[in-house]
Amino acid sequence: MLLLKPNCECCDRDLPPESANARICSFECTFCSECAESVFNEVCPNCGGNFVPRPIRPPAGLLKYPASEERHLRELPGAPGE
Repeated sequence: MLLLKPNCECCDRDLPPESANARICSFECTFCSECAESVFNEVCPNCGGNFVPRPIRPPAGLLKYPASEERHLRELPGAPGE
């Protein structure tokens, strides 16, 4: 089951479970669409995989299987501010 991480690992933007702005790779590295496109050119900097839109879990599913609250933020080459 997907963790539904709560933020972009690059810019730390909030990505709530219902966000259509979240992108993930096959290892569930999570980025906002802007970072995935403009910073990483649709290639995950952690694993080299491609990004796809993160599925949106229906509200009933969130009650039984809530999204993760653990934020992930990595120092990545090419991240804003570098």
